[in-house]
Amino acid sequence: MEVEKRTVSAERRNLLLTMEDEKDEKDFDDENYYSELQGNDDNGDKNPIIHVARDHVTVTLIFAVSSAVWGSFQFGYNTGVVNAPQMLIETFINDTYKSRYNVKFMPEDRIQFLWAFIVAIFSIGGLFGSFCAGKIANAVGRSHGMLFSTVLSILAGLLMWFSKQASSYEMLVIGRFIIGFYCGISTGLVPMYLSEIAPTNLRGAVGVFHQLFVTIGVLVSQILGLNEILGTEQYWPLLLGLTIIPAVYQILTLPFCPESPRYLLFNKQKVKESEKALQRLRGTLYVMSDMKEMKEEYEKEKKEEKTSVIGLFKIESLRRPLVISVVLQISQQFSGINVVLYYSTLLFISAGISEKNSQYATVSTGITLVVFTLISVPLMDRVGRRTLHLSGLAGMICAATTLTLGLILLKYDVWNGAAIISIISTIVFVASFSIGPGSIPWLIVVELFAHGERAAAMSVAYPINWLSNFLVGISFPALLSALNAYVFLLYIVLLLFFWLFTFKFVPETKNKSFEEIVSIFRQQSMKDYGTSDVTDKDKPS
Repeated sequence: MEVEKRTVSAERRNLLLTMEDEKDEKDFDDENYYSELQGNDDNGDKNPIIHVARDHVTVTLIFAVSSAVWGSFQFGYNTGVVNAPQMLIETFINDTYKSRYNVKFMPEDRIQFLWAFIVAIFSIGGLFGSFCAGKIANAVGRSHGMLFSTVLSILAGLLMWFSKQASSYEMLVIGRFIIGFYCGISTGLVPMYLSEIAPTNLRGAVGVFHQLFVTIGVLVSQILGLNEILGTEQYWPLLLGLTIIPAVYQILTLPFCPESPRYLLFNKQKVKESEKALQRLRGTLYVMSDMKEMKEEYEKEKKEEKTSVIGLFKIESLRRPLVISVVLQISQQFSGINVVLYYSTLLFISAGISEKNSQYATVSTGITLVVFTLISVPLMDRVGRRTLHLSGLAGMICAATTLTLGLILLKYDVWNGAAIISIISTIVFVASFSIGPGSIPWLIVVELFAHGERAAAMSVAYPINWLSNFLVGISFPALLSALNAYVFLLYIVLLLFFWLFTFKFVPETKNKSFEEIVSIFRQQSMKDYGTSDVTDKDKPS
C-alpha cells in the first residue's frame, strides 16, 4: 500500500480541512490547489498531511460492489434457469394449447419451436438491452442506471411467475424478453461501474466480481432446478420468478452506493460531488492523486470532440482497441464453453452415471465455474489480464483436444476409460475458461477506452457478445448433428485463432491507469502513421 504519513499540528490540520470545505468547483482548474492542500513543513519541503491509501479496500467499496454484482447474478441465473424445467415447460405449453383451442395436442414441431423461441428470446432481449447500456450510463449515471433498470427485472419475474396460473405461455415469452433486456443493460453497467470505482491496482480483482456472480447465478439456477427443490411441475414458475429477489435487494441498497466519481466529473462536471464520492470509496478525505489523475484526463477530453460509434471506426487509435474488444467478446462465446456445458450431462451418462444422478454431476461444472473464477480474483492484478487470458485459452485448447479424442473413442467403443478422460477434460475446459476468457472480455472493454469513448465502445462490443451467444445457441444442434463426436474440432481451430490474436495484439493493462492504457494505442498509431488521430482519409496510400 502506497502510504505516506506526517504528524502535523492541530492548527495546520484544521486550516487544511477548512480549505477542503471551502473549495469551490471553479477552483478545480487551479494548479495551486493541490500544492496548497499538500502543504509544506517548516523547512519548506512538501509533505502530505495525512496518509493517502489508494489501494485501500473500504467498507463503502465492498458495499457498492456487493450491491452492483446482483445484476451480474441475474444474467447467470436467467441464462441457466430454463434448462432443468425444459420438459415441464413443454408440457405446460401443450396443456395450455389443448385447453385454449379444445384439441388433443399441439404438434410436436410447434412445441419445439416455442421452446427454442423462449430460450432464444432471452439473447435477443440482451442484444437490445446492451445497445442501450451506454446511453443509460451517460444519461442517468452508473448506479442510477442499475437502480432504475431493476423495475424491468421485477416486471419480468412477475410475468414468468404467474404465466402458468394465467395459462399463458405468451407471458413466459414476454418475461424472458424483458429479463434479457434487463441483463443486457446490466452486463454493460456493472463492469463499467466496478472498474470506475476501484483503485487502479485493484481494478482487475474488483472487475472479476462481475463474472464471478454470473457463475454463481448459473450454479444457483442448477441447484434450485433439481427435482428435489424447485424443478417440479408445481414450483417451476416460482423458479423463474425468483429473479425478483436480487432486484428487490438492489432497490434497497443501490440508493446508498456512491455514484461513479468519473461520471460525476466527466459527464456532470460536479467536481465537489465527484471528490466526495471518491473520499467515501477510498475511506479518506485526501484523494489528491486520484483527483489529479482524473483532472488530467478530463482536461485532455475537453479539448477533443465527443466520439460516436462511427468515430470509433474512423480513428486509428480507437479502432485498434475496438477490434480487440470485439474479438475478445466473440472468443468468450465461440470458445465452446456453452457447448461443453450442454454436453456435460451426456458425458456423465456415458461414464456410467445414471440419468437421474447425472443432474447432480452436472452441478459440478457450475461449482468449477465458481471456484476457478474466485481463484482468478487475486491473480488478475498479480499475473495480469493478458497472461491469464492466454493461459486460459491454452488450457481450453488442450482440454478440447483430449475431449475430442475421448468422444471418438467412445463413439467406436474402443476403450471404456475414454469416458473418464472426457469427464476430466470437461472439468479442465470449464476451469480454464473461468481463469481468463470468462471474465477478461467484460473487463477489457472498459479498460481500453478513455471515459469519452467508453459508452460508444460498449454499444458495439457488448451487443456482439449477445449476438454471438445467440448464434452459438442456434447453430450447435445442427453442428452436433453434422459432426457428432468431431464437433469440438471446429472450436479447437477457433481457440487457436483467439490465442494467436491475443498474443499478437492484446496489451497488458495490469496496474495501469486508464490514461496510460489509452496512450499505448496513441503511441502505436503515431508509430504507424505519424499521428494519434489517423482517419481513413488521412492514411498514406
